[in-house]
Amino acid sequence: MFSQATFDFLAALEAHNERYWFKANQQTYEDQVRSPALKLIEAAAPGIAALSPRLTAVARKVGGSLMRPQRDTRFGHDKRPYKTNVGIQFRHFQGKDVHAPGLYLHIANDGCFVGAGIWHPEPKTLNAIRSCIDENPAAYQKALKALTDGGFAMDGGSLSRPPRGFDKGHPLIDELKRKDFIAVKPLTNEEILRPDFASRLTAGFEHCQQLMRYLCFALELDY
Repeated sequence: MFSQATFDFLAALEAHNERYWFKANQQTYEDQVRSPALKLIEAAAPGIAALSPRLTAVARKVGGSLMRPQRDTRFGHDKRPYKTNVGIQFRHFQGKDVHAPGLYLHIANDGCFVGAGIWHPEPKTLNAIRSCIDENPAAYQKALKALTDGGFAMDGGSLSRPPRGFDKGHPLIDELKRKDFIAVKPLTNEEILRPDFASRLTAGFEHCQQLMRYLCFALELDY
């Protein structure tokens, strides 16, 4: 599916991140990035469905599991028009965007990884997760252990002070201070390029199942 040519294109895009260059090399993008990504999504779909029928694996150029290459430059200082990574998200079908609970694959020259959980949830969602951890700490700690056993680690932003309504002495205060509830595991380029990567990818997500179930339980979503 993916090949060294995928990484070569991303490196070239890093050096020539302009619209005219991308348009001139559109077919290379299609052949070396988008087509392999869509094939991976197709190959991974049965394994994703086996994890949960509520997760989506949609091999479509636009509006599916493959995230678009264009960056949103409206609000940031960085005006480069294109992402220099491949992003694939298998998200919960009840979610409308990247902020929904889901599984994620990131491919880039500066580091590849898989992730699971929910990134940048809105305040209402964040409060629901924190309340669930406070009321159901044992299940959350079991989810953390399953992640650690699988080589995953919790990542993302955190508050510098305890969130409102929680004491600084709470035994899980570091978890309650999280602004993102995502678990991440690094991958090597060699792992990405393996012919059996799709099956290994979905097998690795097994370690994230307890976290995904917990987050969906907190948000009253089926899983």
